[in-house]
Amino acid sequence: MRSLFLGAVALPLAACAGTYGEAPGSVPANEAGGECDAQPVQYHIGHEASAEMGATILRESGAKTLRWGPPNSAWTMDYRTDRVNVRYDESREIIEITCG
Repeated sequence: MRSLFLGAVALPLAACAGTYGEAPGSVPANEAGGECDAQPVQYHIGHEASAEMGATILRESGAKTLRWGPPNSAWTMDYRTDRVNVRYDESREIIEITCG
């Protein structure tokens, strides 16, 4: 009975784990980073999401970490002052840059 319950719970969760296309690439943490400031990087909206662009946004925002936001995805609501968030659309165009 327990394995049936676990299977019933795991199946819907596995369906949520689908991919949204190839990720722009991982960007290592900015060891010199601190508090994020998204204002200086707003001019990157409209640029192509790539690992190189992510590294540039990370450096210019002063954040320590970067979180990519693929199209049609949901994010946790945890707020981190040292993180820059970059959302992009289906054509990999950056549509939003925020901190948190």
